Parts: sequence; structure tokens; C-alpha cells
Amino acid sequence: MDATAALAAYIKTHKPEIGKVVDYNPAHDRLYPLDLTAANTALTADLVADTAAFSNWITQKLADNQCRYGIGGYMEHRTIYTRSTLFDTEDEPRRLHLGVDIWGDAGTPIYAFLGGEVHSFADNNNHGDYGPTIILQHNLNGLTLFSLYGHLSRTSLAGLEAGQHINLNQQIATLGAAQENGNWPPHLHFQLMLNIGNNYGDYPGVGKYSEKEKYLQNIPDPGLILKFSDKF
Repeated sequence: MDATAALAAYIKTHKPEIGKVVDYNPAHDRLYPLDLTAANTALTADLVADTAAFSNWITQKLADNQCRYGIGGYMEHRTIYTRSTLFDTEDEPRRLHLGVDIWGDAGTPIYAFLGGEVHSFADNNNHGDYGPTIILQHNLNGLTLFSLYGHLSRTSLAGLEAGQHINLNQQIATLGAAQENGNWPPHLHFQLMLNIGNNYGDYPGVGKYSEKEKYLQNIPDPGLILKFSDKF
């Protein structure tokens, strides 16, 4: 059974145990699907390289469409990573986005969608990186699942300890502003993994496109647990 199938099987019989990642009410909150691939010609290299301009572009898109959040990105082949040398490698640049992004205002509360414990956390303080990051570990009837929350505020890391118990729907963080979140427009990088090896406070959120099949075996689609109904 692959990663997505394993998680889907658990969710099917444990729906009441799946909580929220952000506050969202489908009765009145709208979502805007953000396309960050080469197909979106509005995202010029100059726009993406300018964090303030990129942030304003996203904010305007959400406002124009009366949306609370922008959403998308799972296994999306993106061009925006040219903005940082962090994603460049000699043989093949990393352009495949492995999680889901939820774009919103700095300070937006972030919650644990499952109970578990703090596996690790770190401030990955490089241009284009995650900035403050938290990884939780969950036990789903013997199935180990890790959830990663990146681009947080630095205050989100205050008082954390590895092994600390986390409750379902407990607020664990807030979205960070660009000056603390790796120089990105405010958003959450939310990612699920079945195995993270020896990684601590970090796990790749962008991979090589040629390795997509490998990542699919370890990184389930976060859409399985995000309660955005048919809007996502």
C-alpha cells in the first residue's frame, strides 16, 4: 500500500479524529487556487525575486477574489524557485513542490490536525528556506506519520521541547512575516511524511522532478486531511 492509500485508509475509519490546520468555515470562507508553475505568465522572474512585490501580488489576488486563503502546490512543478540558489544542484535544480501551501496573513493561527508529539523544530534561516519549522510525530494505530509546518513566526518556536505532547486542534504556531519566514510572502508549507530518516527540524519541501515517484511513496497528499471539501 502506498503512502496516500495508507493514510486514506486510516482517515476513512477515523474521520472524527482529524482536526484542522487553519481556521476555515466552508459556509463563508473562499479559497483561491494559486498556480505557481510556468503556465502562470503573470509570475515574471522580476516579480518573484522581489519579496514585497510577490507578497502584494498574492494579497491582491486574494482580495480581488474575496478569498481568505490561497491554496495549492502538491507535487507542482514550479518555476518560482529560481529566486534562491538554495534549490540549485549541479545535475538538476529542485523544482517539485512536495507539500501544500496555504497563503494568508502573517499571524494566522496554525493548528495540529492530529494529536501527537513534537518530533523536532528549527529556524532554517536561509533565503528561500522554511524559516521557523515544526515537525510533529503522530501514531495512527501503528502507522507513523510526520507533519511539517514551515514558514512560521519565530515566536512559534518559543518553549518547544522534543517529545512535548500536542493535542488535537491545539494551536502550535502562527504564520511568519517575510523577514522571519525565509523571505517568502506569508504562507504555511504543510507536508506529510511517513519516514523522515535522520532529519531534525527540517525535511525537503522541494525535490527534483525526476524523483517524483520516489517522493510519492513517502509523502501523502495533504488534501486528504485538509477539510476544504470540493474546493481543494
